Amino acid sequence: MSSGDVFSDLVGQDEPVETLRRAAGAAARVVAGEPVASGAMTHAWIFTGPPGAGRSLAARAFAAALQCERGGSGCGECHGCHTVLGKTHADVRFVVPEGLSIGVGEMRALVLRAASAPSGGRWQVVVIEDADRLTEAAGNALLKAIEEPPPRTVFLLCTPSTHPDDISVTIRSRCRLVALRQPPADAVAAALVARDAMPSDTAAWAAAAAQGDITRARLLAADSEARSRREAVLAVPKRLTGVGACFDVAATLVAAAKAEAAASVAEPDAAERSALEQALGAGGTGRGAAGAMRGAAGQIKDLEKRQKSRATRAQRDALDRALVDLAGFYRDVLITALRAPVAVVHGDVAAQSQAAAGKWTPESTLRRLEAVLACRESINQNVKPEIAVEAMMLSLWRG
Repeated sequence: MSSGDVFSDLVGQDEPVETLRRAAGAAARVVAGEPVASGAMTHAWIFTGPPGAGRSLAARAFAAALQCERGGSGCGECHGCHTVLGKTHADVRFVVPEGLSIGVGEMRALVLRAASAPSGGRWQVVVIEDADRLTEAAGNALLKAIEEPPPRTVFLLCTPSTHPDDISVTIRSRCRLVALRQPPADAVAAALVARDAMPSDTAAWAAAAAQGDITRARLLAADSEARSRREAVLAVPKRLTGVGACFDVAATLVAAAKAEAAASVAEPDAAERSALEQALGAGGTGRGAAGAMRGAAGQIKDLEKRQKSRATRAQRDALDRALVDLAGFYRDVLITALRAPVAVVHGDVAAQSQAAAGKWTPESTLRRLEAVLACRESINQNVKPEIAVEAMMLSLWRG
């Protein structure tokens, strides 16, 4: 596999990649007007898999292969591949929920645009990166489009699973499924060494710590702040010395997630606000300028509402990354206690997980792990993060 291939970042996903390659080849033959076998290419796909499996990466790579000008090979070098991977292709739309859900208005507008003929003559592609966040009404609007698809439109949906809580049964029944797995850490480490020229010891540590998520592994290897945040999370178990400490640690964890989220959205927020104010005539001195800015207050308020929703989403995502790291620690304690023949996730704190394995029973460790997973689920169900994290900390302390 060449380093420029659009599928090259999908580590340890040989079977799904083979499926997508075959479909992209069939799609290219459809464009060329050649006969293809029934079912070789379909108009609606669902990409599932755990965090870090690369659902969005797979959908984007497949979208690039569909627009590839070299027989749908996904060469990674032609204009079609480049513009899709850079998210600038005119016929490929990426739907990334800025807030907690994708609304019906946005979905209807998208379906309408997707019904037009592709300007480049190949395919109109709609990539919905978090299809599990579709509201019921948005899901219904999408379902109508999937039931009666325009001839050259392809829908690519990314969702953690095909459980009815994540995607409606009727949408699932009309899509072809691509199930991705969590790639093994050694495969991710090998990819980081080969493609990023990362030292092998750094790559091995980052791949294990990121639990097979190649994007996060790169971040941990390159960003000292990301490493510090992870270290703070892994120090949580030994800081839980009493009820008061539980509330303090919970407050610290939530505050850290808020700070991380605020830093990640500050730049796009400022750029959006500046662009909107300029479009509305900010700084103008003519007779109508003051009146125009007064009339623009509603648009600025709408932007602030969207940005607040995006900040909430970013905070939830940052907190979820911390909880995944914490769950990894309790999993390490459990496998150490049971002498399971698998590698620990957090090798750099193996002494800490080993000490805990000597102190806790496997049953109490399992209860702690379940408390972390329950906290993730609660936050997913819109329980206030502070409340969910405080309840989790108390459970972790009690065991």
